[in-house]
Amino acid sequence: MESEDVASAPSTPMTPGTSGAALFGGFKPESSHTGNKRSPSLLKSCKCFSVETWAVEEGTLPTVSCALPSVSCALPPPPVSLSRKVGAEFIGTFILIFAGTATAIVNQKTQGTETLIGLAASTGLAVMIVILSTGHISGAHLNPAITIAFAALKHFPWRNVPVYMGAQVLASLCAAFALKGIFHPIMGGGVTVPSGGNLQAFALEFIISFNLMFVVTAVATDTRAVGELAGIAVGATVMLNILIAGETTGASMNPVRTLGPAIAANNFKAIWIYLTAPILGTLAGAGVYSAVKLPEKDGNAHDKPSAAHSFRR
Repeated sequence: MESEDVASAPSTPMTPGTSGAALFGGFKPESSHTGNKRSPSLLKSCKCFSVETWAVEEGTLPTVSCALPSVSCALPPPPVSLSRKVGAEFIGTFILIFAGTATAIVNQKTQGTETLIGLAASTGLAVMIVILSTGHISGAHLNPAITIAFAALKHFPWRNVPVYMGAQVLASLCAAFALKGIFHPIMGGGVTVPSGGNLQAFALEFIISFNLMFVVTAVATDTRAVGELAGIAVGATVMLNILIAGETTGASMNPVRTLGPAIAANNFKAIWIYLTAPILGTLAGAGVYSAVKLPEKDGNAHDKPSAAHSFRR
């Protein structure tokens, strides 16, 4: 909370049990009273609460409720520092790249026993658990293309884009070289390379990245979407995209999913496709959803609180 807002803010309950702190802040007691004039009740002086008359003869307590729907009586969540966000982004991206690449390597090592369904499930589950565990800290972008698209939509500050992208690239390299040390010399299966023509691969990567960002924009930026299910929705979209394009392109959808394993395995075949198509596809998906979504109703903006989201904006 900014310092200039403190003086004008309504009474806000402090953390109970804090040493030397009153239960309710912002209350100014009367300096003195004379005669039969009684000082106002402590709870009545708190503007956020409405209190019924004390019924002493019945031995009942007053009902305390928040009277104004536009006034929040709950303490705001503490701000998250940029270093914590970057740390969470690094860990989340590491888990995603390690899981998706390791499954592909194991599939090659065991001569296809994982199958395409197993590859899709592994990466989709990794996306889901990372969003649910770190989405409230860093936003769980896990993908430079998604970070750029969020910044283009003004849902993420441009000044933080290089830091997030640096954490994502570093996490990809760490995961790839860790897998190289574990599974050496079998590493080729973890690299995403096109099995057909470059134009076909570019089109597929563009479309599946479009699909991914369309869903991400819906669940992460639209207040009417079911934000609590963001992890499930995005994970299911990743699984669907891998089932569509996994056999043809490896279904990267993420420049760092390709970059780290490519450097570790020294295989840069058609890498330009995986560095450009996902970025263009996510920008298109974010723009299209922003164009087709229903407009916000100003009249109902204060009638009900915004839904909680799994992503921080």
